[in-house]
Amino acid sequence: MTTLEALMNAPAPASAWVLERDCQETGLDPQDIRDEMARRIREMRDSIERGLNSSAKSITGMVGWNAKGLWDSPDALNAPLIRRVQAYAMAVNEENARMGRIVAAPTAGSAGTIPGALLGVADHLGIPDDRLVDPMILAAGVGKAISKRMFISGAAGGCQAEIGSSAAMAAAAVVELLGGTPRAAIQAASMALMNTIGLVCDPVGGYVEVPCVSRNAFFAVHAVSAAQLALAQLESFIPPDEVLGAMAAVGRMMPAELRETAEGGLAQTPTGLAVTARMEGRGEDGGTGMVELPMA
Repeated sequence: MTTLEALMNAPAPASAWVLERDCQETGLDPQDIRDEMARRIREMRDSIERGLNSSAKSITGMVGWNAKGLWDSPDALNAPLIRRVQAYAMAVNEENARMGRIVAAPTAGSAGTIPGALLGVADHLGIPDDRLVDPMILAAGVGKAISKRMFISGAAGGCQAEIGSSAAMAAAAVVELLGGTPRAAIQAASMALMNTIGLVCDPVGGYVEVPCVSRNAFFAVHAVSAAQLALAQLESFIPPDEVLGAMAAVGRMMPAELRETAEGGLAQTPTGLAVTARMEGRGEDGGTGMVELPMA
């Protein structure tokens, strides 16, 4: 079974090790896999472009203008990499909220993290898309290793299992893109994952929009930060597979109210409940005693 530590100890580049084993398991030709990954990168690129150029509201009206708003605004912090990574991530997730075509990576709710981090870093440094294929293959390998221990969904283990997984995948991909070793890549994944442990899944109204769109922006930057640390040879004190085991254990302990049911967290705030009432067409107060809130 592929584990994070097996990936960490693989010969460089780790993506080649992942590709070889995937071909053994599926019987597919390596070039076919590489071609498919290149196609997915193009789909990610397309969803970013659409998202950055649209202010159309999502089907609920809660999001839709965030990515374009950030992209068109002055860079107040003079931090172009952070701004790019955040805007790319939100662009993808807002396209998802508008029912546009995206690449689930590994889920629709966490679809912006990998393109935000990997394509954001590549564009910041002027790295062409053909060099993103191998890092994407490694990201897939990390996701597969995680999925062997824990379902990659907010419903199974909270947002730690969903966006935590995508951040780990993205962190490893960025490290490989920048020439890091397999050990550094998996250490980056481990640090990204361990710093999401306990994160709940609490979508307002049950829709993958709030806090999901901004959460992808934050955790795309989180992935880049993990990659930065690992490339400087910093490592997780807890071994990667133990970090993964801890995340899985916390996910099993998490109450159902905090696992994508909209019965806890932000979804149960007064505003969250008012949104739910509006979505369900329960009138002005929806039986909750709260007034329906207008959407921007």
